Amino acid sequence: MANCSNTPNTSVKCSVNNCAYHCQDTQYCSLNEIQVGTHEANPTKVECTDCMSFKVK
Repeated sequence: MANCSNTPNTSVKCSVNNCAYHCQDTQYCSLNEIQVGTHEANPTKVECTDCMSFKVK
């Protein structure tokens, strides 16, 4: 857990290494909860969804 300043939330897996909340060594998010949103009017694929809690490192 050396690269994560907070406790990994094992309920939220994450592979976005350049997010400030990503726990590098464990592949989890350190936030207690995340907000999932979309950039599409009518999302129909996984690519249409976004983690609105993302913060660049």
